[in-house]
Amino acid sequence: MRTQVVIIGAGPSGLLLGQLLSRSGIDNVILERQSAEHVLSRIRAGVLEQGTVDLLRQAGVSERLEHEGQVHHGVEFAIDGKRERLDLHELLDGRCVTVYGQTEVTRDLMAARKASGGITLYHASAVQPHEIAGESPYVTCQIAGESVRIDCDYIAGCDGFHGVSRQAIPAGVLTEYERVYPFGWLGLLSDTPPASEELIYASHARGFALCSMRSATRSRYYLQVDAGDAVENWSDERFWEELKARLPEETAAQLVTGPSLEKSIAPLRSYVVEPMQYGRLFLVGDAAHIVPPTGAKGLNLALGDVRNLHLLLERAYRTGNPSCLERYSELCLKRIWAAVRFSWWMTTALHRFPDTDAFTQRVQDAEWRALLDSRAGRTTIAENYVGLPFPALD
Repeated sequence: MRTQVVIIGAGPSGLLLGQLLSRSGIDNVILERQSAEHVLSRIRAGVLEQGTVDLLRQAGVSERLEHEGQVHHGVEFAIDGKRERLDLHELLDGRCVTVYGQTEVTRDLMAARKASGGITLYHASAVQPHEIAGESPYVTCQIAGESVRIDCDYIAGCDGFHGVSRQAIPAGVLTEYERVYPFGWLGLLSDTPPASEELIYASHARGFALCSMRSATRSRYYLQVDAGDAVENWSDERFWEELKARLPEETAAQLVTGPSLEKSIAPLRSYVVEPMQYGRLFLVGDAAHIVPPTGAKGLNLALGDVRNLHLLLERAYRTGNPSCLERYSELCLKRIWAAVRFSWWMTTALHRFPDTDAFTQRVQDAEWRALLDSRAGRTTIAENYVGLPFPALD
């Protein structure tokens, strides 16, 4: 089999890249080691930046998003029991965020892939890129027990942190940067109305909490827990009690509780690898960078990488000159590090660390007041939360 671009991974980044390439007339094949049902079962983020929404519109997959996505003109912070709202729409001349689950984004992209006739090979095992430093790369895998070889021009590694793409790059080429946080997020999904019309990020002496949602009737809540904690330690009753304790009194009083549909603990870390390319292999999304979910940047950063790679591949094929692809890492990394900084700051400013002393805590409290009492400070938070602009190719 031969194609122009092999995409490893059929999550939202791989599917969006396939969609954009197909619309540009660039042939591609997607390989996924799991089933389509398994990919759709993943519970992930749901806050889309303005640029991400615009990109999905450009890709022609925004019809359901336009009807079902919840446009949020603001976001709230609860600092020591007091709620403060940032009016994103007013501060940023109409820019805002949209709440629409990653699962739904993936579902829309799968439907578009099927409608276009694009090839997605699920249950692909033993996937391995070859000859990535040369001019004739290829990928091998096993499909239904049969060995398959796909020759191509380029390979896009959209297969996540534990995927094979980054591991295919020779030792010594990549530089890794990492920060592991001493806590995780315990998340609970429930068929209950959200605590508020907009997200609430709460900083409390007992730890961080987040009130989010997937729809007008389905809520997603998070609690900061110790890194070594286990879901089994948290009954629904204990979760709701602890959440109420970390929220302002009036918010806790209005909170509607109910049985959990899903509970899980996610560890928090920051991770970036440089460069994001080697030869004809390009790393996309979680294969190259991880951010704590505090800033709602993970999916948005991944789709930003997709946007850059698509435009560069489109130019390379249109002009017949692939030299522009050498700029992929440079284009991605400036925006990535800006998001890593914001996610690190949000995590540091909202969570309680085991080694935080009284002085550090008072400085942290003073920093929040300095930011929230200033239009410039509020605008800085809003700009980063809604998402920094995509880089220009030239």
